[in-house]
Amino acid sequence: MDKQQHILVVDDDPEIRELLGEYLNRNGYRTSAVGDGRGMWRLLETMHVDLIVLDLMLPGEDGLELCRNLRPTYRTPVIMLTARGDEMDRILGLEMGADDYLPKPFNPRELLARIKVVLRRSTELPWSREEADTQPLCFDDWTLDPVNRHLKHRDGVVAPLSGAEFRLLNVLLTHANRVLNRDQLLDLTQGRESDPFDRSIDVLVSRLRKRLREDPRSPDIIKTVRGEGYVLSAKVTRCRENR
Repeated sequence: MDKQQHILVVDDDPEIRELLGEYLNRNGYRTSAVGDGRGMWRLLETMHVDLIVLDLMLPGEDGLELCRNLRPTYRTPVIMLTARGDEMDRILGLEMGADDYLPKPFNPRELLARIKVVLRRSTELPWSREEADTQPLCFDDWTLDPVNRHLKHRDGVVAPLSGAEFRLLNVLLTHANRVLNRDQLLDLTQGRESDPFDRSIDVLVSRLRKRLREDPRSPDIIKTVRGEGYVLSAKVTRCRENR
């Protein structure tokens, strides 16, 4: 690794902070660790951070509040640590803008694998790809800007996207009018398989529909194909200029 990527661990358990710090350092990362949101904000003001491992249960601002408040200013990827079996916490974490989640207790190896996947996807530079991939995608009344990672409506309103939202919408657009099931979407967007109770794709689809001003009862752009998955039902073109 030419340049050490910087991981920030935010967890109020000193044993977890020490464990993850030592483990990630051994695996080639530079690691900082703090016990609460105040420590996180202070560090972000003075250092560049490539990824945040954020515990849900924290004193003061909890992980959900921190993730929600982080998104308007920082695009730093977030992996949220949640209580085992608490599906609602995982769903809320994704809704607040987390890129992935991992239930506690967890195997550090699994966290490391998740970190590698999220970092790889977040650090893929648009200008290092083929030129076509830097061109905006136009569909319906919207334009997706792949460089700045935001949506722009025909009326000029810009909607910023989280990393997870951007990846899912980009996959749907590049596979327009093709039904993709949840396993395919998870593999294409997060590089992992789903478990039987994984609803992360459903949560992200719901968020994207809100961004696209869709009627949740009868969406026109991202449609549900019962028993199969989702399909982006719109004509998609590469546009040289943002509309």
